[in-house]
Amino acid sequence: MKAAPGPGILAVDIGGTGLKAAVIDEAGRLLGAHLRVPTPRPCPPDRLLEEIASMAASLGAYDRISIGFPGVVRRQRVLTAVNLGSPSWVGFPLAQALGDRLGCPARMVNDADMQGYGLAQGEGLEFVMTLGTGVGTALFRDGRLMPHLELAHHPMMDGKTYEECLGDAALRAEGRRRWNRLLSRALALIDILLTPDRIHLGGGNAREVDAGLPPHVSVGSNDAGLMGGAALWRSWDPAHA
Repeated sequence: MKAAPGPGILAVDIGGTGLKAAVIDEAGRLLGAHLRVPTPRPCPPDRLLEEIASMAASLGAYDRISIGFPGVVRRQRVLTAVNLGSPSWVGFPLAQALGDRLGCPARMVNDADMQGYGLAQGEGLEFVMTLGTGVGTALFRDGRLMPHLELAHHPMMDGKTYEECLGDAALRAEGRRRWNRLLSRALALIDILLTPDRIHLGGGNAREVDAGLPPHVSVGSNDAGLMGGAALWRSWDPAHA
């Protein structure tokens, strides 16, 4: 279903460390600066709704909302929210709740999926890995989002998951040099598993990447998590949400 043109799309990128919001146009371009505030700890649904409503009040006009959420999303409900520190997220209909709060329709996908929409070039098999408080992953084939995989919680090495090896806690505990070596190991595993044509790295900790990256791996803009929100209103496959 194609949405009617409007003044803009409120894009919300929810992270375990920070909340970002901006109004974007149909192509994903930011219409003005984005806002960022620290994510409350803990962050139950009612607190998040308050924070987003406060941010939205300072931004320009919009008539739709796109939400990137750090967890598993199914039928527009949250199934997991490991990095938000509140069990009340399980089953919460965030898209409906935020849409009701702000008075316009809302759509929600996993945050790595939304960032992937902002990074994928639309040709071949493209893998997206976001590096932040946790680790997110998304997979695209010829620009089409594939069913979401929680690869971050799959074992990577020595009994530790990708998130345990590459999340923010690991970066602080291991130091930048070893963290980059672990990232190189993870990228090699992804190549074995998927043989992607391209790998896009995003998220706040992508700025810490100093490993020599193979030609098919690149670091993308951290604004991609907002810019990708436009795709939720260009083409919408409920099976992936």
